Amino acid sequence: MTPAAHRPPEDDDNANEIRELTAQEDRLVLHTFSNEDAWRLGSLLVSLAQERGAAVTIGIRRGTQQLFHYALPGTSADNDAWIARKSAVVERYATSSYLVGAHFRAKGRTFEDSSRLNPDHYAAHGGAFPMRLRDTGVIGVIAVSGLPQADDHALVVEALEQYLATS
Repeated sequence: MTPAAHRPPEDDDNANEIRELTAQEDRLVLHTFSNEDAWRLGSLLVSLAQERGAAVTIGIRRGTQQLFHYALPGTSADNDAWIARKSAVVERYATSSYLVGAHFRAKGRTFEDSSRLNPDHYAAHGGAFPMRLRDTGVIGVIAVSGLPQADDHALVVEALEQYLATS
């Protein structure tokens, strides 16, 4: 390993990003999750998106069951496809799609070129986050598509933080 003083600044940036994304996942853990919870969390995401005038599509799944779906004006079926591809990454790696992409970027590679997974089915772009249930593990995925990937991810994180603060 290269000593810290000789590491390029982008290595530190990548390491900091990975630490921050990992900390989010460690912190944003659910105690319970019902169909009603999916409605409340999804509705909160819709409200946040509307406040910002963000044209996004929102999906929440527990396992393979779609519990919540909403497409704000200005979205298209392409957003549904992005949600499916980003959610497939979460299901495969049990971590956020943004964190998976960050790990590849930190190694100087792209997910598309290095994962050996079909990019028609998998996208390591921000916006899909694992719904982790305490003492159980990943039970589903919450995903947003329509903004730049960092903003998709940030919107999901903000909604989970607000949801957990009130539940």
